[in-house]
Amino acid sequence: MTPHPGYVVALTGGIAAGKSAVSRRFAALGIHVYDADVAAREVVAPGSEGLAAIVTHFGPGVLDAEGQLDRASMRQRVFGNDTERRTLEAITHPRVRAWLRERVLADTGLYCMLAIPLFAENHEHYHWVDRALVVDAPESLQLQRLMQRDGIDEALARRMIERQARREHRLSLAHDVIENSGDEAALDQAVAELHTRYLSLAEAKR
Repeated sequence: MTPHPGYVVALTGGIAAGKSAVSRRFAALGIHVYDADVAAREVVAPGSEGLAAIVTHFGPGVLDAEGQLDRASMRQRVFGNDTERRTLEAITHPRVRAWLRERVLADTGLYCMLAIPLFAENHEHYHWVDRALVVDAPESLQLQRLMQRDGIDEALARRMIERQARREHRLSLAHDVIENSGDEAALDQAVAELHTRYLSLAEAKR
C-alpha cells in the first residue's frame, strides 16, 4: 500500500524576497523544511544517475578536478541557451521532485514544508502539495537586496529577476502570502499565525 503524505506546504517567492528567513522560522518551530536547492545538489552528486546523465549529454568537461559538477561552468554553458537549459532541467527537475516526494512520504510530522524557488514555473508537477505559501516583496526591494547580497550591479540583478516567473503569476498560485517588505523580525508573527493555521488544516486532513 502506497503511503499517503501528511499535510504539505510549498514555500516559494521571488529571488531575494526572504524565503530563507521564513524557512528558518518554520524550522525553529520544529517543522521539517525540505529544500529543492539541497535536492538539486544531491541528485547530481558524484556517483549519482543524475550526474552520469549530465556527463553523457554535456561531456566530461562539466566536471571539476574532484569529479563533481562544475556549477559555475555549467551555469555559463546554459545561460542564454534555452535548448541546453531545457536539457539540463529535463535531467535534474524530475529527480529533484522525486527526492522531495520521498522526504514527504517519510515525514512523520503533522505537516512539512517544501522550499521550492521555482514552484510557480513547475507547479503543475506538484499536484500532491496541499497549499502554497508565497513570500512577497516589491521588485524594487528585491533588486536592492539582491545587489547587496550578491555584490552585483543593477543590470545583472534585473536579468536574474526577469528570468523568474512574474510576481503576479506567483501570487495567483498562493493560498497564503507573507509580505516581507519590512524588518525581518516582523516575520515572526506572520509565521506563528500560519503555523497555527497549518496545524489545524493538517489535523483536519488526517
